[in-house]
Amino acid sequence: MITIHQTPEHRNVMFHDLSEGSMVQANQHMIIHKGTAMLLDPGGHKIYMKLFAAATGLVAPSDFRHIFFSHQDPDIIAAANGWLMVTDATAYLSALWMRFIPHFGVDELVMNRITPIPDEGMTVDVGGAPMVLLPAHFLHSEGNFQVYDPEAKILYSGDLGTSLGAPYTSVSDFDAHIPYMDGFHRRYLPTKRAIARWVNTVAQLEIDILAPQHGAIFPNRDLVKRYIDWVSGIECYLDTDLASYPIPGQGG
Repeated sequence: MITIHQTPEHRNVMFHDLSEGSMVQANQHMIIHKGTAMLLDPGGHKIYMKLFAAATGLVAPSDFRHIFFSHQDPDIIAAANGWLMVTDATAYLSALWMRFIPHFGVDELVMNRITPIPDEGMTVDVGGAPMVLLPAHFLHSEGNFQVYDPEAKILYSGDLGTSLGAPYTSVSDFDAHIPYMDGFHRRYLPTKRAIARWVNTVAQLEIDILAPQHGAIFPNRDLVKRYIDWVSGIECYLDTDLASYPIPGQGG
């Protein structure tokens, strides 16, 4: 567990080391304001008990008032039912995925506590601090959101900024960090048109820290700017010249 921002009334915590075995590494984030907590992308069943133990060491289960799901992937949402059963929290998920989340075993009794996020996003009051649920569609999910915390000036960027295999939790040398990001961004992000729309959106925000769901955070404005400049220039899967998909068994 790492505290990435803290004041007397506000704390931002990252759990980075709960994944194991063949799982993709994933960060779980928590925002606590005046004792009220919002949990971001809590993950799947294999980490559920570990995250619950770590998180409830900071706040009581009754203080979990909000759970945010950036999109529908299992490393984000698979343990949704467990969290809704042991807390009274309201969860937030893109309206596009509301009919899909029951397939992860979410009980009909708690479905009414999942608020569909409209395409244009919304704000959520966490203990008196407004959190912005920011549209980031097609990066990489069709119904995708990020969280901007104006109090801490942290953008929780989901899959944007992902790095895989880096042996550290905070970026210090951007150029050395690129190889850990490059393959994921070019394959999992569909097109630079979606990136350009995101860049134009976040240009309107003050961002001191960029905190992805996977890998190291970008801990200051200079590194955040380096990342935004870099991701603005990459070519993604649908930007290539491939005219059709290969048909297995045909060709040389």
